[in-house]
Amino acid sequence: MIYAGILAGGIGSRMGNVPLPKQFLELDGKPIIIHTIEKFLLTKEFDEIFIATPEKWVLHTKDILNKFNIDDERIKVIQGGIDRNETIMNIINTIEKNKVITDDDVIVTHDAVRPFLTRRIIKENIDFVLENKAVDTVIPATDTIITSKNGEDIESIPLRNEMYQGQTPQSFNINSLRANYNNLSDDNKKILTDACKIMVVSDQKVKLVDGELYNIKITTPYDLKVANSIIKGGMAND
Repeated sequence: MIYAGILAGGIGSRMGNVPLPKQFLELDGKPIIIHTIEKFLLTKEFDEIFIATPEKWVLHTKDILNKFNIDDERIKVIQGGIDRNETIMNIINTIEKNKVITDDDVIVTHDAVRPFLTRRIIKENIDFVLENKAVDTVIPATDTIITSKNGEDIESIPLRNEMYQGQTPQSFNINSLRANYNNLSDDNKKILTDACKIMVVSDQKVKLVDGELYNIKITTPYDLKVANSIIKGGMAND
């Protein structure tokens, strides 16, 4: 089985004084999350599509699905977790309540606030994860990357041609992801903000998929302005 997990657990603290979490803000006349969901609905390979959102926004999510006439039977809206990885595990646990998860089952996870992913990116994630344990979507770093532990002095400047910026989707063999996550200590779980790092720290290979520069994550007012420009310019037409 091939599952999708749309991660809509954020509250949008960096978006400033807004009445809704960022995933529900309007972009070209409809909520950002609706743009994202529509991209997944176009992918027939998905057997089920889970939308994980904060508990108090579950009903709101269902309401906007109805408002925009999205009634695909593959869609399930569930409560997310306290962080990204717990949200993914909540999706996996929900799947397991109704089905036996096999060693062939995979999940493609994606930020609800990245509405410009393409069919190519989704398809390559699916193809690659069926052959590998984990997949990450990335773009090459265009700026020099500097590391600093104290925020005041440069510690190192890695080679730019070895640096990439992570995007989503991130895709996983479900049993492999869960086993490696459960093997981590509680302290390690708390500091892992990226699901692919679960696999990296567990010495598992993660295959790379080429992302797109316009596959942006909308987290600030500036990002929202850029997103509107992308739509008006037709840059993200798949």
